[in-house]
Order: sequence, then structure tokens, then C-alpha cells
Amino acid sequence: MTTSVAGPMPEPDLDAATDAARAFLTALGMDLDAPGLDRTPRRMAKAYAEMFRPRPFELTTFPNDEGYDEMVVAHGIGFTSVCEHHLLPFSGHATVGYLPDDRIVGLSKLARVVELFARRPQVQERMTQQVARFLAEQLSPKGVGVVLSAEHSCMTVRGVQAHGSSTTTSALLGRMREDARTRAEFLALSGR
Repeated sequence: MTTSVAGPMPEPDLDAATDAARAFLTALGMDLDAPGLDRTPRRMAKAYAEMFRPRPFELTTFPNDEGYDEMVVAHGIGFTSVCEHHLLPFSGHATVGYLPDDRIVGLSKLARVVELFARRPQVQERMTQQVARFLAEQLSPKGVGVVLSAEHSCMTVRGVQAHGSSTTTSALLGRMREDARTRAEFLALSGR
């Protein structure tokens, strides 16, 4: 069974975004005639358009014919998102797990689901919940667990400048939340 995810999105207006980037950088005192900066507004527009656009994919699921009833956990799923408060990147790794019921998911799709919710202006807490809820809705598993750990540029390059700091968030649903042993097993498998 496949479900189409992140279907057709309107194409970004790169010309308008380039003009806006040019005005923004000029307002900050940048000399856009200086070597190396002349094409920066266009590059900036393209970069943000890419960061805000998840790649469409098919969420492929399969019948759980063998009745597999142990956790499926994917570690080290890298992601980059953009803080919706400052439009600065935050990057990290996700651990995503689920306790199957009638269906299992293609493993690469766990990374695609993380990307789906990362590719937009975001806060880490919401993103963690969105990944967990999406998997719960699509798979109807016995439980879902998601742990995100990320370094936020808005904390490291500005403001408090807490270099090397990271933030960890988790979302646990179903048996991963309700059953203490199952929750402890997932958190141990996720390295927490």
C-alpha cells in the first residue's frame, strides 16, 4: 500500500524572492556590487526555496505477514530545518521507532517523514510531535517514539551564543507512552 505524501506544491517565485533578498541585504548595509556578493540574492532565494520544499514521496507500507511484534527503530536520521522565529537553520539527528501492528513501513520512508516536517519554518517541539502523529495515523501501530536532538543556530551564532549546545525533544504515543517497560526499551534503544 502506498500513500502519496507532499504532493504538488506551487512553484516558488524566485524572481520575487531574489528582489526581496536584494532589498533585505541592502537594508542591512551590504554592498551587493562587491565581488562575491553580486549573485548572493539569487543564491539566497534558491537556498531558502530548497529548505522550505520537501521532496514528494510515496509512503510504502506492507502487510506484517510474519506478525513481527518487536520495535523497529531507525537511528541517526540527519535533518536540517529552519527556526520559524529567526529563519536560521537547526540541524541534528532523529531516532524514529514504532511497534508494528498489521502494517510495516519501508525503512527509508522513516527518513522521508522526518524530512517532510523538517523542510519548512519550524520549531523542534512541533516537528517531533508531527513526525510521531503522522506515523501513528498512517500505520496504526501499537506505539510510536520519536527523539530529535539538534543544534540551533539561533542559540549558537546569535543571542546567548551557547556554542556546542543541543536540544532534545521526544514524542511517545500508544504503548511507547503508556507502558513503562516499552517506553524504557525505546529510550534505551534511542540512546537516551
